[in-house]
Amino acid sequence: MQLGNFSVSLAVKDLQASKAFYEKLGFTAFMGDGQRWLIMKNGPHVIGLFQGMFERNVLTFNPGWDGDATPLATFTDVRELQRRLKAAGVELATEADEASTGPASFMAIDPDGNPILVDQHVPAP
Repeated sequence: MQLGNFSVSLAVKDLQASKAFYEKLGFTAFMGDGQRWLIMKNGPHVIGLFQGMFERNVLTFNPGWDGDATPLATFTDVRELQRRLKAAGVELATEADEASTGPASFMAIDPDGNPILVDQHVPAP
């Protein structure tokens, strides 16, 4: 099952302090509003910094994107991934609207309480 680009979305208390810290580790701002969220990269490594948007750190997968947020020609749509996971017995905390098309997301919680967000930003191929 191909879930798409992977990143860790960190729930941060102070976006600017976190940005400064990760810059010292070699990360640079890649996208974001700079007020509530930033996506930072260091080579192929991607982290998201989110202030006041998540209660916990989140494992994030983006179907349809590569590591540079460039749309892929082929990928598995988020609704198909959702169907496969539900068929495998994975309970979802939130679900994408099966009747929708285009961008959508769903969330699962792993056995240790870690949120896993599958967040598609591009239309299905």
